[in-house]
Amino acid sequence: MNTFKTALALAIATLALAACSKKESGKIDEAGPSTVYMTRDISPEGLVKAFKALGVEPQGAVAVKISTGEAGNTNYLKPELIKDLVEMTGGTIVECNTAYAGKRMTFEEHRQVIRDHGFEPLFKVDLMDEEGEMQIPVRDTTHIKYDIVGTHLANYDFMINLAHFKGHPMGGLGGVLKNASIGVASANGKANIHTAGYQQVVEGLWEHVENQDGFLESMAAAAQGVHDYFKQEGKNVVYICVMNNMSVDCDCVATPEDPKLADIGILASLDPVALDQACVDLVFGHENDREGDDAKPLQERINRQHGTHTIDYAEQIGLGSKEYELVDIDE
Repeated sequence: MNTFKTALALAIATLALAACSKKESGKIDEAGPSTVYMTRDISPEGLVKAFKALGVEPQGAVAVKISTGEAGNTNYLKPELIKDLVEMTGGTIVECNTAYAGKRMTFEEHRQVIRDHGFEPLFKVDLMDEEGEMQIPVRDTTHIKYDIVGTHLANYDFMINLAHFKGHPMGGLGGVLKNASIGVASANGKANIHTAGYQQVVEGLWEHVENQDGFLESMAAAAQGVHDYFKQEGKNVVYICVMNNMSVDCDCVATPEDPKLADIGILASLDPVALDQACVDLVFGHENDREGDDAKPLQERINRQHGTHTIDYAEQIGLGSKEYELVDIDE
């Protein structure tokens, strides 16, 4: 085993001991830590293995929520990586338009980016707000009073929240909580979250982002709203995070900073809070033991934007638990 794998194995063991012991198919359990599964195999086979470890059989129409990446960005999850999982589950890639003036703000340009990045015609891709938007309830109404999502969300019975873990210029980090909130929201829904409920339309959005913690807390509230939506009878949701190409910038950035941190693996859980916390712990517990492997820029980006507050607040409002057991499925 090389030095990198040794350090990673030690990190996994340390985190697992700290989180206590529980191995019940990734479930969220108030009586103990949630289970987070991990493989170091970042490949189509590794992704399928991480999904299967959750022990949940997809039913009905399956939505696979990813970021298809802004035009010019090359860090997004590639079609060849996700192809086996999407085909195995019969999934449809789902997205919504952005709330910033990039190449995914209009449906026509967004479709072109999706084609340019290889998702169409390989997969069915649904822009969920293409025929309008709807409101879904949120439990925490401190900032946002509802979540605004595309009407096509109602067409799905099962969601695979397939996130790419990385930094984010505004949120500090992007994992499954961001993918469930900003990612699932329509363009107007993104405005609602970014401005902590100040406005529900895109126009003039960036003039009103003054409440950083309110924005982070709104993301947590919206993520809980989407989670609850897929925990209705006959519906379900699972969460997967791929820790590769981890720039300090989001996949929504056209010209992101080059990743400095070496790829780590794929993590999966039924608890989105535990999953994002496990990813953060691996970043902050990472030992830079080889040239070209530096976690510090991503750590600094997360800290600068108070990024972990989203996770803290999501636990506070009851979405999940930061306590987890990290189970190595490579052994």
